[in-house]
Amino acid sequence: MILLDGKIASQSVRDSLKQDVANLVNQGKRAPHLAAILVGNNGASETYVASKVKNCSEIGFQSSLIRFEENIHESVLLDKIAELNNDPSIDGILVQLPLPKQINEQKVIEAIIAEKDVDGFHPVNAGKLMQGLPSFIPATPYGIMLMLEYYKISTKGKHAVVIGRSNIVGRPMSILLSSNSAYGNCTVTICHSHTHNLKEICLQADIIVAALGRPEFVKADMVKEGAIVIDVGITRVEDATAKKGFRIKGDVAFDEVAPKASYITPVPGGVGLMTIAGLLKNTLQAYLQNQ
Repeated sequence: MILLDGKIASQSVRDSLKQDVANLVNQGKRAPHLAAILVGNNGASETYVASKVKNCSEIGFQSSLIRFEENIHESVLLDKIAELNNDPSIDGILVQLPLPKQINEQKVIEAIIAEKDVDGFHPVNAGKLMQGLPSFIPATPYGIMLMLEYYKISTKGKHAVVIGRSNIVGRPMSILLSSNSAYGNCTVTICHSHTHNLKEICLQADIIVAALGRPEFVKADMVKEGAIVIDVGITRVEDATAKKGFRIKGDVAFDEVAPKASYITPVPGGVGLMTIAGLLKNTLQAYLQNQ
């Protein structure tokens, strides 16, 4: 079993980006600028956004963190997005999800212009991805593809099973793995809550991408020997014995699945770090297009 270490793979991406930024600055150009919007004080969202801002600083990006209270009116958020859309000094915009119930998430996603949609959620970018056109790829699937590339994992002709069908991970992941590309060319099966015989389908998989948000859902008896297991899940599970009162669990029962896998991602320390790497690469791309 080989551990797909997100710390190592993401550091490689960040080192490359850091050099790109240094080259731009040495040419007298400004650094790429990412604006992040955080609504409320959800603990997980606070952690994610802080990590994104920290990573921007480490590689030389500019970043702006814009905070709003939990009870903000939708129109105020949309006005701020419009302002950022029209600001030429801002290259990428992200709004941390989930949002409070009074705000329509889809309306917010579509309010960010496609050219600054570094999360890759806008319908224009989703449509371009489906057609194989240059686009901003959702950061988590993009990060997974960067990890496969870093570890030079052959995917051609393999059967990939994606558990989960969200627009953020499952669906774009299936498109990327089935695309005619260096780390695509898989035969892909998408599974979800209404899939019959899920265990039997997973046992046929050369690659399993677990992205359903249910802690330790994928057990050893669902994984064949030598499978590649990518765990996208990240859930806070209460644990009184833990220092913070909770532990982070993935969608895969790591301890029992790892001995059967040829490659496997840990949680934490796996896909989450690659998600940020994907976001940063999207931001540089947005900057270059903006220039």
